[in-house]
Amino acid sequence: MASVPKGTLFFIATAFSASLPFSAASNATECVLTMASTSGLAVGDFVEVSSGWGRLNLRAYRIKTVVANTSITLELADTSNTTFFPVGSGAGTVRKVSTWQQITQITDVSSSGGGAKQVPYSYIESDVEYNINNGFEATSYTLTLDSDAITTAGYIALRSLTDVQTNTILRINKRSGAITLQPCTVALNEADQMQADQIMTVQASISGNNRQTKYAS
Repeated sequence: MASVPKGTLFFIATAFSASLPFSAASNATECVLTMASTSGLAVGDFVEVSSGWGRLNLRAYRIKTVVANTSITLELADTSNTTFFPVGSGAGTVRKVSTWQQITQITDVSSSGGGAKQVPYSYIESDVEYNINNGFEATSYTLTLDSDAITTAGYIALRSLTDVQTNTILRINKRSGAITLQPCTVALNEADQMQADQIMTVQASISGNNRQTKYAS
């Protein structure tokens, strides 16, 4: 079913629990992390993954199952392809988002990137050019906020994350119940955007660290 952006809510992770190590990551359609301690983790929690697997590193996922002090399962984390996820080299850490802060008074949202990167080439004997896909561009968002939102908790969180430049996660909740997770860093430009007959605004740049994770509900 088609949907419109009205009613979409934006949240930014402002605090994480201490990182917990995992000694192994399975090759499965939903990756299982072997953990000596699952302290503080529960089904439905959102985590950031640091892994020896580049395609899993800095991805954000929801926990589907927890076996206490044994393992957790990352919902929709498909690591079954051993070419992309070599057996035995996926160990790392996870850290749970402990605090989300809603970003309010957003007037506009735009996105860029996410498309395929291409390398063009040609052979001397031919006048035809070819393209090879070479990964994907980083996904970025620009959030335009009311300039007078300066006292809101979301604005203050964006400013703080801009100062420290640490990795975080943007969570987008659509009115349909769908959820998008975007690992990112944040840069808030507090210079007022001024246009006649329009409210003054500022812009926050959300720079993606890895690919998005999407859940239907």
